[in-house]
Amino acid sequence: MILPRAIRSVLASLLAVVSLAAASRRHDPLTEKEVDEIREAAQDASQRFKLYIKFTQARFLALEQMRVDPNLATGRGERLHDLLEDIATLAGEINDNVDAYSRQNADLRKPLGLLIPAVSDWQLRLRTLKEATSSDPQMQRESKDFYFSLDNAIDAVNSLAENARDTLSEQNEAHAKKKK
Repeated sequence: MILPRAIRSVLASLLAVVSLAAASRRHDPLTEKEVDEIREAAQDASQRFKLYIKFTQARFLALEQMRVDPNLATGRGERLHDLLEDIATLAGEINDNVDAYSRQNADLRKPLGLLIPAVSDWQLRLRTLKEATSSDPQMQRESKDFYFSLDNAIDAVNSLAENARDTLSEQNEAHAKKKK
């Protein structure tokens, strides 16, 4: 089916507007300063993971502060949504780094030893937030703004936890074989 030129033009314009709107909503969860710190640590897996852990924990602290501070109640659902999206993005980025450094045969045992307890803590915090959405009436009302972001963050952090544990196990086995 061949569309008339005017319809194709309108569809192309509509597609461009939708693409721009979607792109403008996505943002980098890291500040410029944090991005610079990550870039500087590109060759040092241990330092890079420490930074990612620090930045992700900062988002969790902001999330928890927002939950308990009554002065931050206005628009809380939308801000929790944004923080949860940042957490999911950061967890995905850390997961990508685990894979990339592992493919380069980098020794990740020490950084993963730092990451795994942090990720376990993040899983607990996200479960606690999820439980609060069903037990706290205020959170229940606000959860409509961030429920899907919460599920995405839970999935991203759970995926990271599984990948980090599997990678650590593989590296421990490989290291044990090298010692023999």
